[in-house]
Amino acid sequence: MPNCTRSILKIPCITTADRGTYCCKVYNLYHEAWSDQVQVNIGPGSFSDASWEAPKQKCGATDKVALLIGNMNYLHHRQLRAPMADVHELTNLLRQLDFKVVSLLDLNWQEMHSAVTEFLLLLDRGVYGLLYFAGHGYENYGNSFMVPIDAPASYTFKHCLWVQDVLQRMQERQTGLNVFLLDMCRKRNPNDESIPQPGPLRVTANIVFGYATCVDAEAFEVNKDDLSNGIFMSFLKKRLMEPEKVTVILDKVAEDMGRCEITRGRQALELRSNLSERRALTDSIQAPACQVTASTRNLQWAIAHVLPECCCLQFECGVKVQLGFAAEFSNIMIIYSRILETPKDIVSCSAQLSDFTEGPEVDLKHSNQESLLEAGSLLLSMDDLLPLEQPQLFTRISALQRLKKELSFTVCLHYKYTNLDEEVLEEQRVSVGKPLVSKLNLHEPRLSHTSSSDRQNSSIMESSSFSESFRANLPDLNPSSIRSASTSWSCYQGPMESPTFSSLKNEPEETICPEYFESEEPPAIKSLPSASSQELPFKFSNLPNSI
Repeated sequence: MPNCTRSILKIPCITTADRGTYCCKVYNLYHEAWSDQVQVNIGPGSFSDASWEAPKQKCGATDKVALLIGNMNYLHHRQLRAPMADVHELTNLLRQLDFKVVSLLDLNWQEMHSAVTEFLLLLDRGVYGLLYFAGHGYENYGNSFMVPIDAPASYTFKHCLWVQDVLQRMQERQTGLNVFLLDMCRKRNPNDESIPQPGPLRVTANIVFGYATCVDAEAFEVNKDDLSNGIFMSFLKKRLMEPEKVTVILDKVAEDMGRCEITRGRQALELRSNLSERRALTDSIQAPACQVTASTRNLQWAIAHVLPECCCLQFECGVKVQLGFAAEFSNIMIIYSRILETPKDIVSCSAQLSDFTEGPEVDLKHSNQESLLEAGSLLLSMDDLLPLEQPQLFTRISALQRLKKELSFTVCLHYKYTNLDEEVLEEQRVSVGKPLVSKLNLHEPRLSHTSSSDRQNSSIMESSSFSESFRANLPDLNPSSIRSASTSWSCYQGPMESPTFSSLKNEPEETICPEYFESEEPPAIKSLPSASSQELPFKFSNLPNSI
């Protein structure tokens, strides 16, 4: 480290991916020595330099970030269908409003807690924070709890994520707006008699709760189509883009639900708010007063949305194979392989992926399929972007948050020569690093969060820990090469100039079945099985340049 003569080294724009064990090497021409190792943790309370804090914002947003969690595949409870479509729909809409969105499906207890901790790092003074949850839930004595997929059959608050605790931690970040959209049941949990006591909430006028249903009532989804939205999202998506105060938007959604026969008397939106200013999700983002803080937030968000670079493999037989990558959610990625070049003496060949790194979920029955639908991707439709004359195979990888080391797999090239009946096999091992949210290691426990007063007393790190060796492991985090969690194929998308997305839109198309609003049958309940009903058949499409 040239010109470093002080005992304290301040390094801006660090992220939670910088966590790890570090040591210092001192050397000359004759000898070298290594210091003791030290474990460096990055999180709330890691910084105390006053220059990092921006001045108080009177109006508008210094940034807008959203964490969307959809839990469907519960281990001990009824499976749900709507959260996948709901999270996908809301992701597309919020991105058009310039939100930095983290969208995650099927999280267990540890992953939900870690995801919220990472989300809090994106919040700062004047930032708009939005948390959306679709899944099982309950409410006891005014306390709401979100249920992770690994919750036992008789779960209590100890097995869940406590909404009021999240709110308290958001307030400590001095946010400009806190929005909670909870698409879950609010029935009382008879297995949980405890009354947890949250810490003291600050007196602020920037909190909005939009509950999909009333106290001691259930939230519904319609059991018919795998791409169906839940009741709440079916109405919310029609109003979300309006340039109105957040509470006005939710009031309109409540009125729309009240006029619908299928929800009348069964599910009614409940709004709780102390919002005193005209805060809207469509508010523009002001130029940051502190560039260092803004850059740190951008990098912290972008590090969880990096896709592997498109690459080409050259096999000994002369066949060239291309690998491309796309993100369906922040923790679900699609890999496709296609043949670019084939020698004349080879009559047929295909490139299949196998032997994936342990951790993420890969359904072998649905891997290496000729269409996205057959590969298990119900939301992406890219047939119009890929040349039809070049065959391709698709593989869907989910639960990337459980990846503990670099993602690697084997590319198996099967081909036949003109004069031979036997198939020939060539293999190449490929490693693509830690894509998307896997870089944040959500499977690892986080340190207990500290209060704002504790953070003020915490000191800046006194080590030369963040050396060039770390940055060498993250070559894809410079602004010119960041790939967002998009539905665009990486090899068809040019490099982005910066991790801001105000000019890129992603508008889903839909076709609405009028019978949905005319049906008198009750929809399915999120907590109990129920008869199916008429549903909206949605068609999701994604623009070539979307993010």
